[in-house]
Amino acid sequence: MTLGEVLRRSADYLAEREVETPRLDAELLLGKALGYSRLQLYLEHDRPLAKAELDACRELVARRGRREPAAYILGEWGFRRLTLTTDRRALIPRPETEMLVERCLELLAGAERPRILDVGTGSGAIALALADELPEAAVTAVDLSAEALALAAENAERNGLSGKVELLRRDFRAGLPPGPFDLVVSNPPYVSPAELEGLEPELRHEPRKALVGEGGHEAVAIAAREALAPGAPLVFEVGDGQAASVAELLTKLGYSEVRISRDLAGRERVVEGRRT
Repeated sequence: MTLGEVLRRSADYLAEREVETPRLDAELLLGKALGYSRLQLYLEHDRPLAKAELDACRELVARRGRREPAAYILGEWGFRRLTLTTDRRALIPRPETEMLVERCLELLAGAERPRILDVGTGSGAIALALADELPEAAVTAVDLSAEALALAAENAERNGLSGKVELLRRDFRAGLPPGPFDLVVSNPPYVSPAELEGLEPELRHEPRKALVGEGGHEAVAIAAREALAPGAPLVFEVGDGQAASVAELLTKLGYSEVRISRDLAGRERVVEGRRT
């Protein structure tokens, strides 16, 4: 069987199992199995595959067919300018979170050596992206999970950012590190247990404690009033349909200039406000 035939059959198989991007995922998985770039897959489209190669491809495609996230199968994922190691220790970095980072960069434009706090850092995606793109910033990242912090440390080393981000084990519900910080950013767990069953099957492979939770935005917003410098912003990523309620929460807690921003899909995704 040629590489081209395996690619076509793999994409068809994933489409039958309702994978959102079957062709792209098939290309990525076959590339992983064979050690090829996506371009090489097409340059060697007519090459017959050996049995060992076929077995390797089938194993990865079968895992994706069971709706295991592609990022976990590949073991890495791109996030802005970084390549991050991805596994079950933390949530997979998502494109909408890149927009959260973009908004933080806009808010910090012109700031000299800003102090930044990332609450619930997981894989370290947000903190490391900010440290990468704001090299003069002092970035602190906290998470309750020791496993997630270990992954964040690995990602810092992988991207040449070791020592650029202070990683602390801390439960944000018990308070935040002492400030003053020029920006606090957080993507806390915000999926309710009732919602989880109705979401895509891939989410069931991700760490539940990082995904499912209620009251996280409120807990961070209350704690951030003590950690933020006067006038400094708090920036949240929120789930679908949550922006209005989180914006109302920030207003009730005394934050000013409360604003909602949409992601590239047009969904209300980022909510921010400034400490008064």
